Parts: sequence; C-alpha cells; structure tokens
Amino acid sequence: MNTAADQLKLFLRNQQVLVTGGTGSIGREIVASLLKHGARKIVIFNKDDSKQYLLKQTYAGLPHVHFLLGDIRDYERVEFATRGMDLIFHAAALKQVPICEEHPFEAVKTNVLGSEHIIRASIVNQVHKVVNISTDKAVNPTNTMGASKLLAEKLFSQANQMLHPSRTRFCSVRFGNVLGSRGSVIPLFLHQVKAHKPLTVTDSRMTRFFMSIHQAAYLTLKAALYCSGGETFILKMESLRLSDLCKAMSLFCKQEQLPEPHVQVIGVRPGEKLHEELLSVKEVRHLFEDEELYVVYPPGLQQKDSQHFKPSAIQDYRSDQIQPATPRKLLAILNQYEQQGKV
Repeated sequence: MNTAADQLKLFLRNQQVLVTGGTGSIGREIVASLLKHGARKIVIFNKDDSKQYLLKQTYAGLPHVHFLLGDIRDYERVEFATRGMDLIFHAAALKQVPICEEHPFEAVKTNVLGSEHIIRASIVNQVHKVVNISTDKAVNPTNTMGASKLLAEKLFSQANQMLHPSRTRFCSVRFGNVLGSRGSVIPLFLHQVKAHKPLTVTDSRMTRFFMSIHQAAYLTLKAALYCSGGETFILKMESLRLSDLCKAMSLFCKQEQLPEPHVQVIGVRPGEKLHEELLSVKEVRHLFEDEELYVVYPPGLQQKDSQHFKPSAIQDYRSDQIQPATPRKLLAILNQYEQQGKV
C-alpha cells in the first residue's frame, strides 16, 4: 500500500498549480514543495514587484515556473490567473493583527472580497481543488484579521454547498504561528538580541501554537490531497509559552556570548488573546483525526465518507491546555533557524 508521501507525490505530479501570495514566506515554501513533487506548471501570483523580481532570480531557467503580477482584489486579473489550473493554494492575505486593526476596510477587501474572487474565478475556470490558508485567529475571533479570515473560511466552506453542479472543491487549512515566517516572533527576538536591544514582550503568560514553515507547507499539500469539499484541516502542533521563549533567548545569548537580554513588557496589542484556539465548540461535533491531522468535516458527513480519518474525542484545542515546548527545545529551534539562514 502506498504511503501518504507516495500518495501525495502521485497526486501532485503533472498538476498545473496557482499559488496566490506565492512570494511570501508560506507561498515560497509551497512552491518549493510543489517543485519537489513534480508539478508540471507552477504560477506564482502576487502584487509586490520587488519580491517577484527577487524570486524570479531563484527560479531562473525553470520553464515550468511562471510569475503573474496582480492583486486578488482585481477579479479580472484573478480570473485570468486561474485559467487552466488544476489546483490553487490561496496564501495571499493581510496577516498582521495590528495593521488589520488600524485598517479594517483594507482587511475586508483583501481577506474577504479577494477570497470571493478566488472562489468565483475557480468555478468559472473549473479548477479541481482550492485550498484556503487560514489561521487559529479565525476561531472565536477578537480582532479584525481573525474575523476576516473566519468569513473567508465560511465562504470557502459554503462554496461547496451552494454552487453545485460544480467540479471545484474547496477546503481550508488552519495554521498556528509559523515560526521563522516574516513578522513572526523568532526573527524579531533574534534581531533584537543581536542589536543588544531589549526583547519586546506583550505578556509573558501568553501561549501560542507553533509550526515550522515546512510543516505549514506540508499541511497545505496534504489538505489538497484529502479535500472532498468543505473541510477544515488542522495540524497537530505544539504550543509555547512566551516566558519559555524568553528563557530560550537567554540560553541562546549565553551560547553565543551575547549580553543577557533585558525584557521590556509592552502590553497586549489591540485584538490579541492571551491564548489561541484551533477549534470552536460547534466544530468538535464534526471532528475526525489521523496521526498528523485533525479535520473538521461539514455537517451531514457520513462515516463512510471520512476516508482514513477516525472520529476524535477531544473537546477543545487551546494553546494553554497542551504540554508546551521546553526552553531547551525552543533553543534547538533557534539554532536551526540560525543555521539555515532564515533570519
């Protein structure tokens, strides 16, 4: 019997794939993974010409990697980008909580209306599967970014229910914090200690789910493989306490013979939670799992339709209620990012 890795490679081989937001941290890792799995054509769609220029240098000489400059807010450009595609990975979004709090109309235009454009264009062009990249902040949201991503999730889920007969199937993946991605805390803290600046900490009691960029891309590809329509896929991930990450930074500084970092408490930012959630109360009634993933199936699923996933008995999934990573493990992660040149 084929392993999951074999199934994934067979599924992705010779596919024509569009990656929106393909020059961002997650998008770039998805593109790299698609190349390893033998995708026939990869189209990278983004609105930042500088990032596109730099990434084009990386893939110069690869005739099956193409670039399109455009904005998901522009339906005509999105419709053009989706022509002939088999799969779409929708990573384009406004993701910074404070920025979305300051500019909520912009968050709606990109995260909600832009997602609607992806859905409409995918149906028009008969794309096979579309995977929406979401966030734990979409669960019981307390900020604009989370609320806009919750609406995007609902658009993707409902597209499977309302738009039949359509060959297109839509699903979402829900991430925790992606360590090492642009704007995440590890690159920030490493920059601060190397510049002999204090660590800016919102609240030391804060906990967060975390995953690597590689795990994030892997979850996204697996979601495309398993998607039947309407699911939300969640990686089984670890959590960290911000206080433990500060301890890991102290260990890192001692290891690198840097001054002991001072912690500057700046307070919780508008819209931030102390702890994150990956499941709502309603979702646990439709929750299945395997060794790596949880999956929330749409209501009405029959047991026979759940593929290899089995019903899950967990009642919640909160970052403060699972065993956190130790400072020593977090130090190993810091060292890994240093060695890989990710900061």
